[in-house]
Amino acid sequence: MRKLALLFCLLITAAIPAKAAEAWFEKLKAEASPEQLYRFLYALPKGGDLHNHLSGAGLSEWWWDAALAQASRGYVYYTKVRIANCLPYGSNEYSFAPYLILFRTIQGSTYQALDDCQKGEYKRLQDLTATEKQGWFDSIRLDARHEGRNEFFGRHWERLNDLFRNPHVIAQILFRNMQAFGREGLVYLETQEGADGALKPDGSLYSEDETVAIYRALLESAKARATGVTVRFQSSILRFLPGAEQDLRDLYAFTARHRDLWVGVNMVGREDDDKGHPLRFLKTLRELRLKYPDIHLSIHAGEVDEPNHHVRDTLLLGAERIGHGVNLITDPETMVRMQHGPYMVEINLISNLLLEYVDDYRQHPFPEYLRTGIPVALSTDDRGMWDSNLTDEYFVAVREFNLSWEEIVQLGRNSLAHAFVEAPVKQALLADYDARVARFAAAFRKSGWSGLNSVKPVSYSFTCKRYQLCLPRE
Repeated sequence: MRKLALLFCLLITAAIPAKAAEAWFEKLKAEASPEQLYRFLYALPKGGDLHNHLSGAGLSEWWWDAALAQASRGYVYYTKVRIANCLPYGSNEYSFAPYLILFRTIQGSTYQALDDCQKGEYKRLQDLTATEKQGWFDSIRLDARHEGRNEFFGRHWERLNDLFRNPHVIAQILFRNMQAFGREGLVYLETQEGADGALKPDGSLYSEDETVAIYRALLESAKARATGVTVRFQSSILRFLPGAEQDLRDLYAFTARHRDLWVGVNMVGREDDDKGHPLRFLKTLRELRLKYPDIHLSIHAGEVDEPNHHVRDTLLLGAERIGHGVNLITDPETMVRMQHGPYMVEINLISNLLLEYVDDYRQHPFPEYLRTGIPVALSTDDRGMWDSNLTDEYFVAVREFNLSWEEIVQLGRNSLAHAFVEAPVKQALLADYDARVARFAAAFRKSGWSGLNSVKPVSYSFTCKRYQLCLPRE
């Protein structure tokens, strides 16, 4: 009996800190101003960002700086500032190079191949007026009320265009992300970026090995290591393209050759284009699994308005993580299957709102997944185009869904436990995360807000427009 009594006392004692932690955080939420809550969440130790398109992760200002910095390598960039009707009406509008859009950016070798009429539509970036420059910035941000998914999917990417194809620009965008994420307390970034199709200043192609070497040199540099952010890549295919099956084969081979940096494969692109439906790739993936071991899959699924079984079908493909999963809520059988793992849903709150997959956060299934045992983690998706950061995702989650401290900690832990990074690195990141969170909570409970006086949070336009919380940009 004495042993049972002692065990009971130990259990009660062990439970007290958890209850106390819950109480202090509930008090914080009740009393903090929006600015204080944001500062707390900015300083919060975070885990990883697992759903990140690097080509959509650059802020407009970062793209501008990176483009102009390429002059030393012989690159010159031009952007379209007028439409002179050089091509017939509607010409090429449904291709990846639509004619009737402003601020489409091309490099010098592309510009030289244009006829004189089309050359007259473009100006060098450094020659833009202040108004044109602001227009260029705004053209790659989804920041106007009339903009939505059609603008995003059909215009934003086409405007950046040749900037995507300069690996030195992409390396700079990666570094700026590492810096910004590091200041937010994030330690792991798993971003989607490939190595094919990169252009030299004369328009010839870099080899994949040359492009990989550029990224590797950046990640091995002292400045990158100083950010404290570990980076791994996913390869990705556009699922609705005619040759997507062969693209998938090529990316499996590429990922297998570069396993130290590339840790998985993803399928991206609009799900409401039925040409990219999941089961299209079942035969190809079964073929690839005959040859390649341990290629991880994280696939976009459930990012669509109507109910369907895309999430279930994506699990059949072998996906370990689901990107978005918004309409999983309409498939109860698959929800039950996903409870308590091993699958995880990558939640993108800001993306889902701005692309109108939910009209209001009261419609978002995130809290249902979280509180019925489906593993979830917060991520940024295309943060440069939303003009946001990872703290914004946490701020939305706490404000809209009243997260508990335990839920916040679990979200960060999930983002590392379900990462595709190699096991020894994952275990080290998890141990470090647990220690950082414990220190952070203990320090706040001891010192309160005075302990965060030195924290200078950075935010962008999303929280300013959505919550009237307007903090300094970088």
